[in-house]
Amino acid sequence: MSPYVSIVILCLLSAIIVGAMVSLNTLLGPKATNPVKHDPFECGNPPTGPAFGRFSVRFYMTAILFILFDVEVVFLYPWAILFRDLGLFGFVEMLTFLLVLGVGLLYAWRKGALEWD
Repeated sequence: MSPYVSIVILCLLSAIIVGAMVSLNTLLGPKATNPVKHDPFECGNPPTGPAFGRFSVRFYMTAILFILFDVEVVFLYPWAILFRDLGLFGFVEMLTFLLVLGVGLLYAWRKGALEWD
């Protein structure tokens, strides 16, 4: 248990500091409120329009494609680390993987999912 004592002490000290800061803020902080403080702040401009505006479907398509290709590219890092150990088989498998990604990107491009009007 001796290797974990320092971690436990660090966690306890962190919890005490966080608790002290929250408590002191509650006790010593200003309590004056007014209606202006309860309005949403939008970059210094007064809020206009409804809070739940509609976004174009193209925004969601771009976001989904970004997440898809971003997560898929993460698989390249372990492959790059083990590149020499995997040999020719690993190289061919990664080329196949990149070909599938390329076909998916080409499909999205041809369907207009990357166009932003």
